[in-house]
Amino acid sequence: MRKNRAPVWALVLVSVTVAAAQVVSPAEIKDSRLRSLELQYMDDLRQVGNEILADHFDYPFYLSRKLDLDELQQKRADQHSIRFDQYNDHTVLAITGNYYAAYSAEKTSSDQRARSTFLNVVMPLLKAAVPRFQNNTNVQGYAVEVSHHILGKVMDVAMERPENLMVYLPQSSAIKLLGSKDETVQQAALMQGQAFLNAAPVTIWLNGEGPQLETNAPANPSRTETTPQSPAGAEVIQSQNAEDTSHGGSSVPPSTAKPKDQPPAPPRDTSPEALIDLRNSNQEIVERLVKELGPQAHFVDYASPSFVAFRQGIYLELSFNTDLPESAAGSRYRVAALAFDDHIAHLIRPALIYFKAEPQFDGISFSTTAHVAGRKSALKTSEAVEFFFPFSALRCYERYDCTGQQLIDAGTVLINGERVGLDLQTAEGR
Repeated sequence: MRKNRAPVWALVLVSVTVAAAQVVSPAEIKDSRLRSLELQYMDDLRQVGNEILADHFDYPFYLSRKLDLDELQQKRADQHSIRFDQYNDHTVLAITGNYYAAYSAEKTSSDQRARSTFLNVVMPLLKAAVPRFQNNTNVQGYAVEVSHHILGKVMDVAMERPENLMVYLPQSSAIKLLGSKDETVQQAALMQGQAFLNAAPVTIWLNGEGPQLETNAPANPSRTETTPQSPAGAEVIQSQNAEDTSHGGSSVPPSTAKPKDQPPAPPRDTSPEALIDLRNSNQEIVERLVKELGPQAHFVDYASPSFVAFRQGIYLELSFNTDLPESAAGSRYRVAALAFDDHIAHLIRPALIYFKAEPQFDGISFSTTAHVAGRKSALKTSEAVEFFFPFSALRCYERYDCTGQQLIDAGTVLINGERVGLDLQTAEGR
């Protein structure tokens, strides 16, 4: 009996070898600083690999150098994935991998797919990585990219295609996300990062009830909320056999229900003619809004409300002046945060009263020039701040279901024409 057992030292050697295989070799990293970090923290990186290998995912998951591989290719492919990298000038611990679950395109929206993969794959990867690097001042965040699959039809032919989710979290946000049991705190932490589905920004809501599940988001106006079919809030279908598709996995019997594919929603018409039509059809409502909100809003005289095209959508742009006290002086982020909290936030619910019916545009842009008083008039400073908010997020805020921070994270903020991330609490402390 004894001679049939592998020696203990051999099992340990296999375990160490497999874990090391998940970490990118320092020799392959061109950046000298990142290569030095890879060497310095190799033991910690290997432990992260060990924990990931020991985890049990709902469907096959492989760490991988390349995304979008079918499972047969993946089994033979390079699985070195864990490494230090750069993201937006920040040093991050980066992990990439392929997840062999496929989502029904008919039964799940893009938001539900992103949420499901985040909860089922990205969260376990973060739980393996963050505790080992949360006190490491060299690591400023985490970047995780995972490919899953979508099952759909093209001209009545069943097709399976990959879809890539990328999530970036700053170090402090990752610690809050994993360390808190309060869902509000976790959601706020998640909002401080960035998420992209096939390179398009996406908002992930932990409870599956965020504003992006409503039907007036410009990227997919026909999107509808579906009943959750799994703990992650989305129905997942295992990838089919390699003989049936190009991806591995166990076969699943086709559903007896065969709903017809809905044609893709046409893109929003953002032509100058469309903007003029919107202005004419909404002129009476907008004029009444300006007249009735004027005393508290401080509309500028030189820029009347107008409809503008922004990121494939159309927004009603309202322009204001915001006067802030001398104590508001600081960074441009502090000025923007105080302009939102002290002025813009108080205009959102009153403005939405005028658009109770389903509008034919995508949201409202609250554009303000924030003036900070100085001891002398010559010392007065100003910042141009624009808040683009989709109606889905505005309605969530209006119902008190979303915080001001969640509203900001679901929208887009420009300061002096440049897009920025804005953390209200952090910015106001600067």
